[in-house]
Amino acid sequence: MELVDLYDENRASLRRTAERGGPMSPGEYRMVVHVCVFDHRGRLLVQQRAPEKFIWPGLWDVSVGGGVDAGETSRQGAEREFREELGIPLDLSGLRPSVTVNFDGGFDDFYILTKDLSLESLTLQKEEVRSVRWASLKEVLEMREQGAFIPYPESFLRFLFDMRKQFGFPTK
Repeated sequence: MELVDLYDENRASLRRTAERGGPMSPGEYRMVVHVCVFDHRGRLLVQQRAPEKFIWPGLWDVSVGGGVDAGETSRQGAEREFREELGIPLDLSGLRPSVTVNFDGGFDDFYILTKDLSLESLTLQKEEVRSVRWASLKEVLEMREQGAFIPYPESFLRFLFDMRKQFGFPTK
């Protein structure tokens, strides 16, 4: 049984845990993370979710995503998810989430960075990831339009691509 920490609407710890995917009471929130890796050509590393996934099976998504385990910080959860799903370490020291999206059940921290990765160097977690590729904004929007990409709002996907050029985002 995997546990997640619970937070209030201000993101203060409630000092309680819940089973991942289990019911939560009103006023209880959990934390999830996404990592968006762009290469120096401006393409986003996207992953195709495994067909066995409960949520969005077989659809394409941003580079990495997942729930933060109990006892982890957002950054630790993002680093762990990256290592688990893509098979290589990622050091996010000194990097804060670029944007946090509030959803009904919690907080979703998006980390945005530039890092040229060789697809051949990745070891995909077969239970989570079927495939990876680099994609331009145009390609991501086409996949979304065809129903092959998780249906993020188009404006949000454009925002992610725009944010990679703002505020001195690091190259890791």
